[in-house]
Amino acid sequence: MKSLIFATNNKHKIEEATHILHDKYKLISLSELGFSDDIPETEPTLEGNASLKAWFIYNKFNTDCFADDTGLEVDALNGEPGVFSARYAGDTHDFSLNTSKLLGNLEGQTNRKARFRTVVSLIIEGVETRFEGILEGIIINERKGSHGFGYDPVFVPDGYTQTIAELPPDLKNKISHRALAMQKMADFLKI
Repeated sequence: MKSLIFATNNKHKIEEATHILHDKYKLISLSELGFSDDIPETEPTLEGNASLKAWFIYNKFNTDCFADDTGLEVDALNGEPGVFSARYAGDTHDFSLNTSKLLGNLEGQTNRKARFRTVVSLIIEGVETRFEGILEGIIINERKGSHGFGYDPVFVPDGYTQTIAELPPDLKNKISHRALAMQKMADFLKI
C-alpha cells in the first residue's frame, strides 16, 4: 500500500479522505509525523494556499502529499469570507464566532446564495495537480444540527431542506465540497 501525507491535523478531514481513498493509500497525518508547526497560509486564494501548504510539506518531508484549502463564498458579501473563512472573526479560528459574524453581516440580506469551495493540491514525485469541489446552497438565519463543523449548521445545500449539520455523516461525505474534490483526486490516482 502506498503512503500519502495529508497536510492536516484535522481529524474530520482525515476520516473523510480515508473513506474516499479506500484502502489503496495509507494516509499519514501531520501529527503522525510529529509535526505540529503552523503551515503558512499567506496566499490570497484557496488555490494558492492549498499549493503553498502542499509544497511546504513536500519539501520538508520529501514525500508525496496533498493539502486542501476550503472557503465559504457568499454572494451578498462579495465572496466573503472566502480564503479567510477559518479566521473570519479573528485569528482564533473560532467557528462559533465566525458563524455569528457571518449571520450578522447577512442581516437584512435577501440574497442568501453561497457555496463551499475546496481546492486540493496533490504533489506526486514533484508534480502538482489541483482538484476543485463546489457545493452550492444558501445560508439560513439560525444554526441547525449537530453534525459537521465550521459553517455547516447554517448552510443548506441546493436540493436539500436540511443544513449540512443535520444531514447524516455518510450523506455529507458523499455530497460535500471536500468529498467532491477528493473524489476527483481519487479518480486521478485511479483508485
